[in-house]
Amino acid sequence: MLIFRQLFDQQSSTYTYLLGDSTSRECLLIDPVFEQVMRDYAMIKEMGLKLVATVETHVHADHVTGAWLLRNKFSSVIVVSATSDVIGAGQYVSHGDVVTFGGRRLSVLATPGHTNGCITLVLDDESMVFTGDCLLIRGTGRTDFQEGSSKTMFQSIHDHIFTLPDSCLVYPGHDYRGLTVSSVLEEKRFNPRLGGEVNIEDFSGYMANLKLSHPKQINRAVPANLKCGQPDDYDAILKNQDWAVLSYSFSGIWEIEPSALEEILSQVQILDVREINEFEGPLGRIPDAKLIPLNQLVNRSDELDPNIPIVAVCRSGARSAQAILHLQALGFTRLANLSGGMLRWNVGSHTVLGKSE
Repeated sequence: MLIFRQLFDQQSSTYTYLLGDSTSRECLLIDPVFEQVMRDYAMIKEMGLKLVATVETHVHADHVTGAWLLRNKFSSVIVVSATSDVIGAGQYVSHGDVVTFGGRRLSVLATPGHTNGCITLVLDDESMVFTGDCLLIRGTGRTDFQEGSSKTMFQSIHDHIFTLPDSCLVYPGHDYRGLTVSSVLEEKRFNPRLGGEVNIEDFSGYMANLKLSHPKQINRAVPANLKCGQPDDYDAILKNQDWAVLSYSFSGIWEIEPSALEEILSQVQILDVREINEFEGPLGRIPDAKLIPLNQLVNRSDELDPNIPIVAVCRSGARSAQAILHLQALGFTRLANLSGGMLRWNVGSHTVLGKSE
C-alpha cells in the first residue's frame, strides 16, 4: 500500500509530497521546503519511515529547498535533473529514469519549459503524476525567465503529461487558490491556457501577456537551490534549541522529555499553566514552577524572562502546547513543552512538591 501525504508551505504556496512504501517503510519527499524541514522530519519519524531520497522537480525561484538539511538528518539521496546545473546532488536523472523507494518507483519525464531542468514524476501504476511548475491546476508555470519557453512547455505537457491515462491524478508544485488535486482529463478539457482547442500559438500569446512580477525570494532562492539548499549559516538554524535535548513534533512544538528536564531544572523557567486547584492538587508541581493559568498568560507574559529558556507544563501536555504557541507569537524563542505533562512527570518518579494523596 502507498503511504501518501500532501503538505503545504503557506509562505511560498508550495506543495511538498511524501510517498512511502508501507512494506519496507522507505519513503521520499518531492520538493521539500527549507523552513518546513523540522515539520517533515517529525512526520517521518512519527510515522516510522526511512527517508531514502528527496526529489526536486526543478530549480525553484520562490523558496529554498530543504534537501540539504534532510540529507544531513537522514543520509537521503538528493535527486535532481541532469540538465538543472545543480551541484552537490547524489543522483542526476534524465527522461526515462526511475527513482525507487522500497518496492515502489517514480518514472522521470523531462518536461522543460518553465526551466530547462524541469521534470515530472509519474507513480509506477500511473495513478498519480507530480508536475512541479510545469502543469498547474487550471494553469501552468510561468515561462518568462530561467530559460523559460512557452512553446517548449506546450510540447512538454501535450507530449508527456497529456498522454497519461485520463484518470491519472495531477498534483502540482504550487497552488495559490487552495486547490489540491486535478486529473489529466480535467486539465485536457478545462485548463484555460492549453486545454480544449488551444494551440501552441494561442498558448504562446497567452503566456507572453501574463505580466507577472518576479518571485520575491528569487535572489535568495536560486543561488541556494543550485547547491541543493545548503545554507551558509547552518549553525544559526538551531541556535535557539541548544539549551537542552529537544524533539520536534509534527504539530510544530519543541518538546522535552521529563528525564531531560530534571537534569536542567536549575537552568530553566518552569511555567505551569494549570488552574490553581490543579497546581495544588494530586499531581503536585515541579519545584520552582511559576503558576500562570493559560487564560492569563498573554496578559502576564512580562513575568517571564525572555533570556532564560521556558518549559511549559500542564496536566497532559495539551494546554502547555497552546501556551508555547502564545509565547511564540509574543516573541519568545527558547521554548519547550513538557512531553506528557505532569502525568508523565509523576510516572517517572521525578521530584514533585505539594503532592496530595
